[in-house]
Amino acid sequence: MIKPLLTFALPAAALVLPGCVTGHDGPPRGGLTTLTHYMVGSYSSAKLAEKDPENFRDIRLEMVRIWPQRNDGVWLYVEQAAADALDRPYRQRVYRLTANTDGTLRSDVYTLPEPALRFAGAWREPEKLAGVTPDALTLKDGCAITLTWHNCREIFTGSTTGTGCESTLQGATYATSEVNISPYGMITWDRGYDRAGNQVWGSTAGGYVFVKQGGAEQ
Repeated sequence: MIKPLLTFALPAAALVLPGCVTGHDGPPRGGLTTLTHYMVGSYSSAKLAEKDPENFRDIRLEMVRIWPQRNDGVWLYVEQAAADALDRPYRQRVYRLTANTDGTLRSDVYTLPEPALRFAGAWREPEKLAGVTPDALTLKDGCAITLTWHNCREIFTGSTTGTGCESTLQGATYATSEVNISPYGMITWDRGYDRAGNQVWGSTAGGYVFVKQGGAEQ
């Protein structure tokens, strides 16, 4: 596993300090309920883009729970779009959150059936996903994120593992993702690499800091 992102500030000092004990301390703290509550909502990177416009854009991130009646994990619809093109999201995914036997949590990543843009705005118009079931999704094999709970700061950190998350964007062969998730927002750092291990896409200045604007678990 690549080293979790621990060097970028979120509100309320949501960083892991030296000596912070990691691990799972049982439900509900550190479990799926906590993770779901943290993740569901609306986010903005406007503050980061204002501070460093050369390296970051104003991006809006939406996460909403779908299929709450299912008992095979927590399912989320996820949408990212530039603030000046909210009707044309550049990333639409479905995440499935489950618990591992070792106390860590897992977020599997799925793509929607094409054309995915027909589902744009489903976070506020859930009827757009009517008729879509997990069987219609495509698992992005190797792109799952394993998440660890840090009790002393009440945050989750996680990352993909190895080079198994395939990517063909801008000449890449694989991608990596790192994430910090707190009650106040999240930091995400997605990067793509070619066969030689050279970074070919993604930020070189650090992770995107998304501040939570609102929203509640559904």
